[in-house]
Amino acid sequence: MRRGSFQQMKAVNKSMILTKILNDGPISRAEIAKETELTPPTVGTLVKELIKQKLVLESNQGESKGGRKPTMLVINQSGHLMIGIDAGPRNIEGILTDLSGKILTHVKSEFSLPISKEEFFSTLIETIEAVLEKSSEYVQDIVGIGVAMHGVVDADKGESLYAPNLNLRQMPIGERLAEHFPYFIKVENDVRALTLAENWFGQGKNSERLVVVNIGTGVGSGVTIDGELYRGESHIAGEIGHMTIDINGEECTCGNRGCLQTMISGPSIAKRAIKRVNAGEKSSLADVKEMTAKKVFLAAETGDPVAQDILHETGSYIGIGLINLIHTLNPSQIVLTGGVTKAKDYLLPNIKKTVNERVLTERAKQTAISVSELGDQATALGAVSLIIRELFSTNSHIEK
Repeated sequence: MRRGSFQQMKAVNKSMILTKILNDGPISRAEIAKETELTPPTVGTLVKELIKQKLVLESNQGESKGGRKPTMLVINQSGHLMIGIDAGPRNIEGILTDLSGKILTHVKSEFSLPISKEEFFSTLIETIEAVLEKSSEYVQDIVGIGVAMHGVVDADKGESLYAPNLNLRQMPIGERLAEHFPYFIKVENDVRALTLAENWFGQGKNSERLVVVNIGTGVGSGVTIDGELYRGESHIAGEIGHMTIDINGEECTCGNRGCLQTMISGPSIAKRAIKRVNAGEKSSLADVKEMTAKKVFLAAETGDPVAQDILHETGSYIGIGLINLIHTLNPSQIVLTGGVTKAKDYLLPNIKKTVNERVLTERAKQTAISVSELGDQATALGAVSLIIRELFSTNSHIEK
């Protein structure tokens, strides 16, 4: 066997063992060998390397099945630390976590629009420097920086091709950060990063085909198939916010009409509320200044019938969008996230009702639909997941 082939097989086997320990640890070497169908000597050699790399630890001893008690293996959660950056349309958040996703440091930098490329890069670099400053005792264990960026991202080049909310194009984020920091760097679209966060830390750990739909100021989705991100030929896979639902509908920010985003995003909810108030419907929203989706939600919580009806209607629209996803991708699980999903009690019943009424087959009706539980730093955790995924990959470029 050629050396290149041997090294590739070794990397695949090591990744398989590492993932097994992550998902099923504490686990013994013998159990790993049995369940992966690798030979005990192969498992022993590769586990020794993983321990040396500080990815795996020997834990307590397991129960004996007739011989010596086996030594159990677990992931070394604190052996490698990652910085995750959520580069949003109004601020940049930075976190430092361990392999379990435990947040050790959190910083947030605000900026105002319009913003130039250099101003954006300056804020981004300052945020990372602030994370490092607050994490001085951990610096020797940091292995990488992940950046979750909204808009169209070329992950291979680490470049933001178009950030519509910032009105910026062609930003070589990976290249600029590499000039300032001695760490491995990955850049990805924010919703795809969110999808990885659900894969590693959230409800999608065991999903073969997972779709995460982010509903906030805009609408987007990320897709993983067997744990691997699907980006599409030109990096726009998952842009469901711009699937056309009504060819004569409202004009979208993208320039088209009747996009799903014009029906379920935060601004669209606020716009429908204004329209109904202006039509003379009685509602506490009539006294609201600067209407927002959050104010519609708060009004619904006080029992306002107009606000509740708007949110119920939004749930039906989301359901239509999810039916299109189910019929196109046939995922095993859909996880909803983003600011709008805080109104889940008003949205989910109509989402599920719409899907149940319109989806094609009985089995497709069983598609799991839920709301993310990862919290406010979910996107930054997604950025962290970019680095964890690299650590666990068969061709990892990370060195410590």
